[in-house]
Amino acid sequence: MSKIILSLSLLIQNSSTLPSQWGFYSHTQINKTAVYTLPPEMFVFYKSHIDYLGDNAVNPDKRRYIIPEEGQRHYIDMDSYPDSLLKNMPFPFREIEGLFEPDFFSDNGTLPWNLQKVYFQLREAFLQKDVTKILKFSAESGHYLGDANVPLHTTSNYNGQLTGQYGIHGFWESRLPELFFDHYNLFTGKADYLPNTAETIWQHILMAHQAVDSVLSLEKKLSLDLPPEIKYSYSKRGNTFVKTYSVEYARAYHVLLHGMVERQMKRSVKLIGDFWYTCWVDAGQPSLGDLADKNPTKESLPRKISPNFKTRPH
Repeated sequence: MSKIILSLSLLIQNSSTLPSQWGFYSHTQINKTAVYTLPPEMFVFYKSHIDYLGDNAVNPDKRRYIIPEEGQRHYIDMDSYPDSLLKNMPFPFREIEGLFEPDFFSDNGTLPWNLQKVYFQLREAFLQKDVTKILKFSAESGHYLGDANVPLHTTSNYNGQLTGQYGIHGFWESRLPELFFDHYNLFTGKADYLPNTAETIWQHILMAHQAVDSVLSLEKKLSLDLPPEIKYSYSKRGNTFVKTYSVEYARAYHVLLHGMVERQMKRSVKLIGDFWYTCWVDAGQPSLGDLADKNPTKESLPRKISPNFKTRPH
């Protein structure tokens, strides 16, 4: 079944139920924290560009409104793929792309295969010692790896639209971390080498998918248990007031989740550090010391917006 087609005007009108653009804030914080998992040989370079890695973590989301094929790179609807295929994951995309119509992938996502592609791009950037590409693919791999740890990026019911919970996507991945991030501890151990990046990424996706039922059922229960008038409030965003989940309702949901959002953000931090480190090792551990003071070329996003293309919450 085709996904909901959202125009830009609809996105603006319903900004209260969509992510504030993990949301933009979470992706930025996750990428920056991942820098501190790296060994000294990488840390000096990455630390000198930590603001770039945080600021540009959101570029893949920005492209979703410009490039139609970008959206499918951020998710995989596990419940839409055949069980026989999922049992044998991961394997190269070229082995399955002929099994389905092209619209199947645009509708149901290609996140794990996109990350396999980014692995080769980042490894090649290290081989070439190309500062711009190292930072670009580091920032963007961080984004996609973060998405792999968001439960609602693994299901066709990605925004609660199938269960009468429309808006839960932004609630879980943006509203909660924005409210409670100061209480999170995202620091984790040092980065480890991944013998099989594809397998590790797939295991993260599977674990995130296992949390989908809790994400949905706990919010549904809370919605039935609490008076409806406390579910929403109005929050100022820029010069306007938008309808959003109230702090009281968000706090109650956050408690029911028993630290799930913090755990998934922490898993993202560790996975990103491991991924960056693995790409560097597989490229032969090139010296990055002489690149720390070099500035990357700023990426220019396309200006043309394609009309009537499919998108979904971040």
